[in-house]
Amino acid sequence: MVTGGQTDGVAGGGGGVDRRLVPRVVVAAPASGAGKTTVAVGLMAALRRAGHVVAGFKVGPDYIDPGFHAVATGRPGRNLDPMLSGEDLVAPLFAHGSTGADLAVVEGVMGLYDGALGTDGFSSTAHVAKLLRAPVVLVVDASAAGRSVGAVVQGFVAYDTEVRIVGVILNKVGSDRHEAEVRAGVAPTGVPVLGVLRRDPRLTVPSRHLGLVPANEQRTQAEDAVAAAAELVRQGVDLEAVAAAAKSASPAEATPWNAIAEITRQGPARPVVAVAGGPVFSFQYAETVELLAAAGAEVVPFDPLADKLPAATAGLFLGGGFPELHAEGLSANVVLREQVASAVADGVPVVAECAGLLYLCRELDGHSMTGVIPATARMTSRLTLGYRTAVAATSSMFFDEGRRVRGHEFHRTAVEFDEDVQPAWHLPGGVEGVVLPNVHASYLHLHWTSMPDVPARFVAAAREYAG
Repeated sequence: MVTGGQTDGVAGGGGGVDRRLVPRVVVAAPASGAGKTTVAVGLMAALRRAGHVVAGFKVGPDYIDPGFHAVATGRPGRNLDPMLSGEDLVAPLFAHGSTGADLAVVEGVMGLYDGALGTDGFSSTAHVAKLLRAPVVLVVDASAAGRSVGAVVQGFVAYDTEVRIVGVILNKVGSDRHEAEVRAGVAPTGVPVLGVLRRDPRLTVPSRHLGLVPANEQRTQAEDAVAAAAELVRQGVDLEAVAAAAKSASPAEATPWNAIAEITRQGPARPVVAVAGGPVFSFQYAETVELLAAAGAEVVPFDPLADKLPAATAGLFLGGGFPELHAEGLSANVVLREQVASAVADGVPVVAECAGLLYLCRELDGHSMTGVIPATARMTSRLTLGYRTAVAATSSMFFDEGRRVRGHEFHRTAVEFDEDVQPAWHLPGGVEGVVLPNVHASYLHLHWTSMPDVPARFVAAAREYAG
Protein backbone atom coordinates (compact mmCIF):
# COMPACT_ATOMS: atom_id res chain seq x y z
CA MET A 1 0.00 0.00 0.00
CA VAL A 2 1.27 3.47 -0.83
CA THR A 3 1.98 5.81 2.06
CA GLY A 4 3.02 9.42 2.29
CA GLY A 5 6.30 10.83 3.48
CA GLN A 6 9.87 10.65 2.27
CA THR A 7 12.64 8.15 2.81
CA ASP A 8 16.19 7.86 1.56
CA GLY A 9 15.09 4.93 -0.59
CA VAL A 10 16.38 1.40 -0.77
CA ALA A 11 18.44 0.16 -3.69
CA GLY A 12 17.82 -3.13 -5.42
CA GLY A 13 14.72 -5.10 -6.28
CA GLY A 14 13.85 -6.78 -3.04
CA GLY A 15 10.81 -6.35 -0.86
CA GLY A 16 10.11 -5.98 2.82
CA VAL A 17 11.37 -2.39 3.16
CA ASP A 18 9.47 0.70 2.10
CA ARG A 19 11.05 2.58 -0.75
CA ARG A 20 10.30 6.05 -2.05
CA LEU A 21 8.49 5.88 -5.38
CA VAL A 22 10.55 7.21 -8.27
CA PRO A 23 9.51 10.40 -10.09
CA ARG A 24 6.47 9.47 -12.16
CA VAL A 25 3.95 10.88 -14.56
CA VAL A 26 0.72 9.45 -15.96
CA VAL A 27 -0.11 10.03 -19.63
CA ALA A 28 -3.88 10.24 -20.04
CA ALA A 29 -6.44 11.50 -22.55
CA PRO A 30 -10.08 12.60 -22.66
CA ALA A 31 -10.95 9.52 -24.73
CA SER A 32 -9.46 6.65 -26.71
CA GLY A 33 -7.90 7.62 -30.02
CA ALA A 34 -6.30 10.84 -28.81
CA GLY A 35 -2.80 9.45 -29.31
CA LYS A 36 -1.73 8.70 -25.74
CA THR A 37 0.10 5.51 -26.80
CA THR A 38 2.15 7.46 -29.33
CA VAL A 39 2.93 10.12 -26.75
CA ALA A 40 3.65 7.67 -23.91
CA VAL A 41 5.92 5.48 -26.03
CA GLY A 42 7.61 8.54 -27.52
CA LEU A 43 8.21 9.99 -24.06
CA MET A 44 9.65 6.73 -22.77
CA ALA A 45 12.05 6.43 -25.71
CA ALA A 46 12.98 10.13 -25.85
CA LEU A 47 13.62 10.33 -22.10
CA ARG A 48 15.74 7.19 -22.32
CA ARG A 49 17.77 8.74 -25.14
CA ALA A 50 18.17 11.84 -22.99
CA GLY A 51 19.95 9.73 -20.37
CA HIS A 52 17.13 8.63 -18.08
CA VAL A 53 16.52 5.05 -16.99
CA VAL A 54 12.80 4.81 -17.70
CA ALA A 55 10.27 2.31 -16.42
CA GLY A 56 7.11 1.90 -18.50
CA PHE A 57 3.67 0.89 -17.23
CA LYS A 58 0.20 0.45 -18.70
CA VAL A 59 -3.05 0.92 -16.81
CA GLY A 60 -5.41 -2.02 -17.26
CA PRO A 61 -5.18 -5.51 -18.76
CA ASP A 62 -3.57 -4.51 -22.07
CA TYR A 63 -0.90 -6.90 -23.43
CA ILE A 64 0.08 -5.05 -26.61
CA ASP A 65 1.11 -1.59 -25.44
CA PRO A 66 3.57 -2.99 -22.84
CA GLY A 67 5.40 -4.69 -25.72
CA PHE A 68 6.02 -1.28 -27.28
CA HIS A 69 6.98 0.07 -23.85
CA ALA A 70 9.65 -2.64 -23.66
CA VAL A 71 11.06 -1.58 -27.03
CA ALA A 72 11.09 2.05 -25.90
CA THR A 73 12.65 1.53 -22.45
CA GLY A 74 14.72 -1.63 -22.81
CA ARG A 75 12.95 -2.99 -19.73
CA PRO A 76 9.89 -5.24 -19.33
CA GLY A 77 6.59 -3.45 -19.87
CA ARG A 78 4.27 -3.94 -16.91
CA ASN A 79 0.59 -3.49 -16.08
CA LEU A 80 -1.07 -1.71 -13.17
CA ASP A 81 -4.62 -2.95 -12.71
CA PRO A 82 -6.55 -2.50 -9.44
CA MET A 83 -9.31 -4.76 -10.74
CA LEU A 84 -7.07 -7.79 -11.31
CA SER A 85 -4.33 -7.35 -8.72
CA GLY A 86 -6.22 -5.32 -6.11
CA GLU A 87 -5.73 -1.71 -5.05
CA ASP A 88 -3.17 -2.56 -2.36
CA LEU A 89 -0.76 -4.07 -4.89
CA VAL A 90 -0.68 -1.19 -7.38
CA ALA A 91 2.01 0.81 -5.59
CA PRO A 92 4.10 -2.27 -4.63
CA LEU A 93 4.00 -3.52 -8.22
CA PHE A 94 4.98 -0.05 -9.40
CA ALA A 95 7.89 0.02 -6.95
CA HIS A 96 8.97 -3.44 -8.12
CA GLY A 97 8.74 -2.57 -11.80
CA SER A 98 10.60 0.71 -11.41
CA THR A 99 13.53 -0.76 -9.49
CA GLY A 100 16.72 0.72 -10.91
CA ALA A 101 14.88 3.43 -12.86
CA ASP A 102 15.05 7.15 -12.15
CA LEU A 103 11.73 8.02 -13.82
CA ALA A 104 8.53 6.22 -14.73
CA VAL A 105 5.91 6.88 -17.41
CA VAL A 106 2.48 5.31 -16.90
CA GLU A 107 0.26 5.10 -19.97
CA GLY A 108 -3.43 5.36 -19.20
CA VAL A 109 -6.36 3.47 -20.67
CA MET A 110 -9.41 4.87 -22.51
CA GLY A 111 -10.50 8.26 -21.14
CA LEU A 112 -8.96 9.53 -17.90
CA TYR A 113 -12.03 8.78 -15.78
CA ASP A 114 -13.24 5.64 -17.62
CA GLY A 115 -13.11 2.57 -15.39
CA ALA A 116 -14.80 -0.79 -15.07
CA LEU A 117 -18.42 -0.68 -16.19
CA GLY A 118 -20.90 -0.10 -13.40
CA THR A 119 -18.32 1.34 -11.01
CA ASP A 120 -17.36 4.85 -9.95
CA GLY A 121 -14.25 4.85 -12.11
CA PHE A 122 -12.67 1.82 -10.45
CA SER A 123 -9.51 0.75 -12.29
CA SER A 124 -9.53 3.93 -14.38
CA THR A 125 -6.43 5.93 -15.19
CA ALA A 126 -7.51 8.50 -12.61
CA HIS A 127 -7.87 5.75 -10.01
CA VAL A 128 -4.32 4.53 -10.62
CA ALA A 129 -2.95 8.08 -10.66
CA LYS A 130 -4.46 8.67 -7.22
CA LEU A 131 -3.14 5.37 -5.88
CA LEU A 132 0.36 6.37 -7.02
CA ARG A 133 -0.04 10.04 -6.07
CA ALA A 134 1.16 10.78 -9.58
CA PRO A 135 0.64 13.92 -11.68
CA VAL A 136 -1.18 13.62 -15.00
CA VAL A 137 -0.29 14.95 -18.43
CA LEU A 138 -3.36 15.14 -20.65
CA VAL A 139 -3.01 14.33 -24.36
CA VAL A 140 -5.71 16.13 -26.34
CA ASP A 141 -6.60 15.44 -29.97
CA ALA A 142 -6.87 18.96 -31.37
CA SER A 143 -7.51 17.93 -34.97
CA ALA A 144 -11.16 18.99 -35.02
CA ALA A 145 -11.20 21.90 -32.57
CA GLY A 146 -9.55 25.20 -31.78
CA ARG A 147 -10.19 27.29 -28.68
CA SER A 148 -12.75 24.71 -27.56
CA VAL A 149 -9.85 22.53 -26.45
CA GLY A 150 -9.54 24.88 -23.48
CA ALA A 151 -13.05 23.97 -22.34
CA VAL A 152 -12.17 20.28 -22.56
CA VAL A 153 -9.05 20.80 -20.45
CA GLN A 154 -10.91 22.92 -17.90
CA GLY A 155 -13.64 20.29 -17.59
CA PHE A 156 -11.13 17.51 -16.92
CA VAL A 157 -9.29 19.60 -14.35
CA ALA A 158 -12.50 20.41 -12.48
CA TYR A 159 -14.09 16.95 -12.67
CA ASP A 160 -11.99 15.46 -9.85
CA THR A 161 -9.77 17.82 -7.91
CA GLU A 162 -7.86 14.90 -6.39
CA VAL A 163 -6.42 14.24 -9.86
CA ARG A 164 -3.63 16.73 -10.50
CA ILE A 165 -3.34 17.60 -14.20
CA VAL A 166 0.02 19.31 -14.57
CA GLY A 167 0.26 19.76 -18.30
CA VAL A 168 -1.27 19.28 -21.73
CA ILE A 169 0.22 17.86 -24.91
CA LEU A 170 -1.66 18.91 -28.01
CA ASN A 171 -1.74 16.16 -30.63
CA LYS A 172 -2.62 16.15 -34.34
CA VAL A 173 -2.24 19.91 -34.72
CA GLY A 174 -2.57 21.00 -38.32
CA SER A 175 -0.65 24.27 -38.67
CA ASP A 176 1.01 27.14 -36.84
CA ARG A 177 -2.24 29.11 -37.00
CA HIS A 178 -4.19 26.15 -35.62
CA GLU A 179 -1.66 25.78 -32.81
CA ALA A 180 -2.01 29.46 -31.88
CA GLU A 181 -5.80 29.13 -31.62
CA VAL A 182 -5.62 26.03 -29.46
CA ARG A 183 -2.99 27.55 -27.18
CA ALA A 184 -5.17 30.63 -26.77
CA GLY A 185 -8.05 28.42 -25.69
CA VAL A 186 -5.97 26.51 -23.16
CA ALA A 187 -4.23 29.55 -21.65
CA PRO A 188 -7.11 30.65 -19.36
CA THR A 189 -7.12 27.22 -17.66
CA GLY A 190 -3.68 27.84 -16.22
CA VAL A 191 -2.55 24.37 -17.33
CA PRO A 192 0.75 24.66 -19.21
CA VAL A 193 1.12 23.28 -22.73
CA LEU A 194 4.12 20.95 -22.53
CA GLY A 195 4.20 20.05 -26.18
CA VAL A 196 2.59 20.22 -29.60
CA LEU A 197 2.69 17.32 -32.06
CA ARG A 198 1.84 17.31 -35.74
CA ARG A 199 0.57 14.36 -37.72
CA ASP A 200 3.29 11.93 -38.80
CA PRO A 201 2.61 8.96 -41.14
CA ARG A 202 5.67 7.14 -39.79
CA LEU A 203 3.75 6.51 -36.57
CA THR A 204 1.27 4.23 -38.29
CA VAL A 205 1.78 0.63 -37.17
CA PRO A 206 -0.10 -2.46 -38.36
CA SER A 207 -3.43 -3.17 -36.69
CA ARG A 208 -5.81 -6.07 -36.63
CA HIS A 209 -9.08 -7.19 -35.09
CA LEU A 210 -7.91 -6.76 -31.49
CA GLY A 211 -5.81 -3.64 -31.92
CA LEU A 212 -2.15 -3.14 -32.74
CA VAL A 213 0.00 -6.04 -33.87
CA PRO A 214 2.20 -7.03 -30.90
CA ALA A 215 5.74 -5.66 -31.06
CA ASN A 216 7.31 -9.11 -31.02
CA GLU A 217 5.47 -10.04 -34.23
CA GLN A 218 6.95 -7.18 -36.23
CA ARG A 219 10.02 -6.16 -34.31
CA THR A 220 11.61 -4.06 -37.04
CA GLN A 221 8.42 -2.13 -37.68
CA ALA A 222 7.91 -1.69 -33.94
CA GLU A 223 11.42 -0.33 -33.51
CA ASP A 224 10.91 2.05 -36.43
CA ALA A 225 7.59 3.26 -35.00
CA VAL A 226 9.13 3.77 -31.56
CA ALA A 227 12.06 5.67 -33.08
CA ALA A 228 9.64 7.89 -35.02
CA ALA A 229 7.58 8.56 -31.89
CA ALA A 230 10.73 9.39 -29.93
CA GLU A 231 11.87 11.89 -32.55
CA LEU A 232 8.41 13.46 -32.80
CA VAL A 233 8.29 13.88 -29.02
CA ARG A 234 11.87 15.16 -28.86
CA GLN A 235 11.04 17.88 -31.38
CA GLY A 236 7.61 18.80 -30.08
CA VAL A 237 7.63 18.24 -26.32
CA ASP A 238 9.58 19.97 -23.57
CA LEU A 239 11.24 16.88 -22.09
CA GLU A 240 12.75 18.84 -19.20
CA ALA A 241 9.28 20.09 -18.29
CA VAL A 242 7.92 16.54 -18.37
CA ALA A 243 10.77 15.32 -16.17
CA ALA A 244 10.09 18.21 -13.78
CA ALA A 245 6.40 17.26 -13.72
CA ALA A 246 7.39 13.69 -12.83
CA LYS A 247 9.57 14.99 -10.00
CA SER A 248 6.61 17.01 -8.71
CA ALA A 249 4.78 13.79 -7.78
CA SER A 250 3.65 13.83 -4.17
CA PRO A 251 6.14 12.06 -1.89
CA ALA A 252 5.08 8.45 -1.41
CA GLU A 253 6.62 5.15 -0.51
CA ALA A 254 5.72 1.51 -0.83
CA THR A 255 7.21 -1.89 -0.15
CA PRO A 256 8.20 -3.31 -3.56
CA TRP A 257 6.30 -6.42 -4.55
CA ASN A 258 8.56 -9.44 -4.37
CA ALA A 259 7.64 -12.75 -6.01
CA ILE A 260 9.85 -14.73 -3.65
CA ALA A 261 8.15 -13.21 -0.61
CA GLU A 262 4.75 -14.21 -2.01
CA ILE A 263 5.48 -17.93 -2.29
CA THR A 264 6.81 -20.64 -0.03
CA ARG A 265 8.82 -23.08 -2.12
CA GLN A 266 8.21 -26.76 -1.52
CA GLY A 267 11.30 -28.86 -2.01
CA PRO A 268 14.69 -28.22 -3.63
CA ALA A 269 13.90 -29.70 -7.05
CA ARG A 270 13.48 -27.23 -9.91
CA PRO A 271 10.99 -28.73 -12.35
CA VAL A 272 11.01 -27.41 -15.91
CA VAL A 273 7.94 -25.33 -16.68
CA ALA A 274 7.71 -24.61 -20.39
CA VAL A 275 6.17 -21.21 -21.16
CA ALA A 276 4.86 -20.64 -24.68
CA GLY A 277 6.03 -17.44 -26.33
CA GLY A 278 7.02 -16.22 -29.75
CA PRO A 279 4.70 -14.37 -32.13
CA VAL A 280 1.63 -16.42 -31.18
CA PHE A 281 1.64 -16.47 -27.37
CA SER A 282 2.57 -12.88 -26.57
CA PHE A 283 -0.14 -12.08 -23.99
CA GLN A 284 1.23 -12.62 -20.51
CA TYR A 285 2.11 -10.50 -17.52
CA ALA A 286 5.77 -10.09 -16.63
CA GLU A 287 5.01 -11.21 -13.08
CA THR A 288 3.73 -14.59 -14.28
CA VAL A 289 7.20 -15.86 -15.08
CA GLU A 290 8.62 -14.21 -11.97
CA LEU A 291 6.12 -16.05 -9.77
CA LEU A 292 6.81 -19.39 -11.45
CA ALA A 293 10.52 -18.92 -10.90
CA ALA A 294 9.98 -17.85 -7.30
CA ALA A 295 7.94 -21.01 -6.71
CA GLY A 296 10.99 -23.01 -7.75
CA ALA A 297 10.44 -23.66 -11.44
CA GLU A 298 13.10 -23.58 -14.11
CA VAL A 299 11.16 -21.49 -16.60
CA VAL A 300 12.00 -22.34 -20.21
CA PRO A 301 10.38 -20.26 -22.97
CA PHE A 302 9.65 -21.82 -26.35
CA ASP A 303 8.03 -20.83 -29.64
CA PRO A 304 5.21 -23.21 -30.64
CA LEU A 305 5.61 -22.18 -34.27
CA ALA A 306 9.14 -23.55 -34.55
CA ASP A 307 10.30 -25.37 -31.41
CA LYS A 308 9.90 -28.75 -29.81
CA LEU A 309 8.74 -29.11 -26.21
CA PRO A 310 11.70 -28.28 -23.94
CA ALA A 311 13.53 -31.28 -22.52
CA ALA A 312 12.23 -32.64 -19.23
CA THR A 313 9.09 -30.47 -19.35
CA ALA A 314 7.11 -31.09 -16.15
CA GLY A 315 4.62 -28.21 -16.49
CA LEU A 316 3.22 -26.23 -19.39
CA PHE A 317 1.88 -22.66 -19.44
CA LEU A 318 0.07 -21.55 -22.59
CA GLY A 319 -0.87 -17.88 -22.36
CA GLY A 320 -2.81 -15.60 -24.66
CA GLY A 321 -2.14 -14.23 -28.11
CA PHE A 322 -3.26 -14.58 -31.70
CA PRO A 323 -3.30 -18.29 -32.64
CA GLU A 324 -6.16 -17.69 -35.08
CA LEU A 325 -3.74 -15.74 -37.29
CA HIS A 326 -1.07 -18.42 -37.06
CA ALA A 327 -3.27 -21.53 -37.15
CA GLU A 328 -1.56 -22.91 -40.24
CA GLY A 329 1.90 -22.46 -38.73
CA LEU A 330 0.88 -24.02 -35.43
CA SER A 331 -0.66 -26.94 -37.27
CA ALA A 332 2.48 -27.43 -39.34
CA ASN A 333 4.57 -28.08 -36.21
CA VAL A 334 3.31 -31.64 -35.99
CA VAL A 335 6.10 -32.78 -33.68
CA LEU A 336 5.18 -30.26 -31.00
CA ARG A 337 1.45 -30.95 -31.30
CA GLU A 338 2.10 -34.63 -30.73
CA GLN A 339 4.50 -33.91 -27.86
CA VAL A 340 1.94 -31.72 -26.09
CA ALA A 341 -0.79 -34.32 -26.50
CA SER A 342 1.52 -37.02 -25.18
CA ALA A 343 2.67 -34.88 -22.25
CA VAL A 344 -0.92 -34.16 -21.21
CA ALA A 345 -1.82 -37.84 -21.48
CA ASP A 346 1.19 -38.61 -19.30
CA GLY A 347 0.02 -36.21 -16.58
CA VAL A 348 2.00 -33.00 -17.15
CA PRO A 349 0.05 -30.15 -15.47
CA VAL A 350 -1.12 -27.49 -17.92
CA VAL A 351 -2.57 -24.01 -17.46
CA ALA A 352 -3.97 -22.48 -20.65
CA GLU A 353 -5.46 -19.01 -21.10
CA CYS A 354 -7.33 -17.92 -24.22
CA ALA A 355 -4.84 -18.71 -27.01
CA GLY A 356 -3.73 -21.72 -24.99
CA LEU A 357 -7.31 -22.93 -24.84
CA LEU A 358 -7.57 -22.74 -28.63
CA TYR A 359 -4.27 -24.55 -29.12
CA LEU A 360 -5.49 -27.43 -26.95
CA CYS A 361 -8.61 -27.92 -29.09
CA ARG A 362 -8.85 -30.52 -31.83
CA GLU A 363 -8.81 -27.87 -34.54
CA LEU A 364 -8.85 -24.11 -35.05
CA ASP A 365 -10.54 -22.77 -38.18
CA GLY A 366 -10.10 -26.16 -39.82
CA HIS A 367 -6.40 -26.52 -38.92
CA SER A 368 -5.37 -29.40 -36.68
CA MET A 369 -4.27 -28.46 -33.18
CA THR A 370 -3.17 -30.70 -30.30
CA GLY A 371 -6.50 -32.47 -29.73
CA VAL A 372 -6.15 -32.41 -25.95
CA ILE A 373 -9.66 -30.97 -25.58
CA PRO A 374 -12.65 -32.52 -27.42
CA ALA A 375 -13.60 -29.27 -29.12
CA THR A 376 -13.23 -27.14 -32.22
CA ALA A 377 -12.49 -23.42 -32.26
CA ARG A 378 -13.21 -20.78 -34.87
CA MET A 379 -12.98 -17.07 -35.50
CA THR A 380 -16.19 -15.06 -35.20
CA SER A 381 -17.21 -11.46 -35.82
CA ARG A 382 -18.17 -10.94 -32.18
CA LEU A 383 -15.76 -9.22 -29.82
CA THR A 384 -15.77 -10.49 -26.25
CA LEU A 385 -14.08 -7.93 -24.05
CA GLY A 386 -14.19 -6.97 -20.40
CA TYR A 387 -13.53 -7.78 -16.77
CA ARG A 388 -15.16 -10.91 -15.40
CA THR A 389 -15.89 -12.12 -11.89
CA ALA A 390 -15.70 -15.90 -12.04
CA VAL A 391 -16.24 -18.76 -9.61
CA ALA A 392 -14.41 -22.05 -10.04
CA ALA A 393 -16.97 -24.57 -11.26
CA THR A 394 -14.78 -27.65 -10.83
CA SER A 395 -11.95 -28.43 -8.42
CA SER A 396 -8.60 -28.83 -10.15
CA MET A 397 -4.90 -28.92 -9.39
CA PHE A 398 -4.93 -25.14 -9.41
CA PHE A 399 -8.31 -23.97 -8.08
CA ASP A 400 -10.73 -25.33 -5.51
CA GLU A 401 -14.40 -25.40 -6.45
CA GLY A 402 -16.07 -22.18 -5.35
CA ARG A 403 -12.90 -20.06 -5.61
CA ARG A 404 -13.82 -16.54 -6.71
CA VAL A 405 -11.44 -14.66 -9.00
CA ARG A 406 -11.35 -11.58 -11.18
CA GLY A 407 -10.10 -11.93 -14.73
CA HIS A 408 -10.35 -10.41 -18.17
CA GLU A 409 -11.55 -11.68 -21.56
CA PHE A 410 -10.32 -10.37 -24.90
CA HIS A 411 -11.06 -12.41 -28.05
CA ARG A 412 -13.13 -12.90 -31.21
CA THR A 413 -13.26 -16.67 -31.20
CA ALA A 414 -15.64 -19.37 -30.03
CA VAL A 415 -15.07 -22.91 -28.77
CA GLU A 416 -17.61 -25.66 -29.43
CA PHE A 417 -17.27 -28.80 -27.34
CA ASP A 418 -18.09 -32.20 -28.83
CA GLU A 419 -19.50 -33.45 -25.54
CA ASP A 420 -20.22 -32.38 -22.00
CA VAL A 421 -17.07 -31.41 -20.13
CA GLN A 422 -16.22 -30.29 -16.64
CA PRO A 423 -16.33 -26.47 -16.91
CA ALA A 424 -13.62 -24.27 -15.48
CA TRP A 425 -15.69 -21.27 -14.40
CA HIS A 426 -19.15 -20.08 -13.56
CA LEU A 427 -19.66 -16.65 -15.14
CA PRO A 428 -22.74 -14.41 -14.91
CA GLY A 429 -23.72 -15.60 -18.39
CA GLY A 430 -23.08 -19.31 -17.88
CA VAL A 431 -20.10 -21.67 -17.69
CA GLU A 432 -16.81 -21.31 -19.51
CA GLY A 433 -13.60 -23.27 -20.09
CA VAL A 434 -12.75 -26.86 -19.28
CA VAL A 435 -11.03 -28.82 -16.53
CA LEU A 436 -9.31 -32.16 -17.17
CA PRO A 437 -7.43 -34.14 -14.49
CA ASN A 438 -4.25 -32.14 -15.10
CA VAL A 439 -5.45 -29.31 -17.35
CA HIS A 440 -7.14 -25.99 -16.62
CA ALA A 441 -8.06 -24.11 -19.81
CA SER A 442 -10.32 -21.12 -20.35
CA TYR A 443 -10.63 -17.73 -22.01
CA LEU A 444 -10.01 -15.95 -18.72
CA HIS A 445 -6.72 -14.06 -18.31
CA LEU A 446 -5.65 -13.88 -14.66
CA HIS A 447 -3.10 -11.72 -12.89
CA TRP A 448 -1.43 -14.16 -10.52
CA THR A 449 -0.14 -11.42 -8.22
CA SER A 450 -3.58 -11.48 -6.58
CA MET A 451 -3.49 -15.28 -6.18
CA PRO A 452 0.14 -16.41 -5.63
CA ASP A 453 -1.06 -19.78 -4.37
CA VAL A 454 -1.97 -20.67 -7.98
CA PRO A 455 1.58 -20.60 -9.40
CA ALA A 456 2.74 -22.29 -6.18
CA ARG A 457 0.26 -25.12 -6.75
CA PHE A 458 1.21 -25.27 -10.41
CA VAL A 459 4.92 -25.68 -9.67
CA ALA A 460 4.18 -28.15 -6.87
CA ALA A 461 2.21 -30.26 -9.36
CA ALA A 462 5.09 -30.03 -11.83
CA ARG A 463 7.56 -31.03 -9.12
CA GLU A 464 5.40 -34.04 -8.23
CA TYR A 465 5.21 -35.05 -11.89
CA ALA A 466 8.97 -34.71 -12.33
CA GLY A 467 9.59 -36.74 -9.21
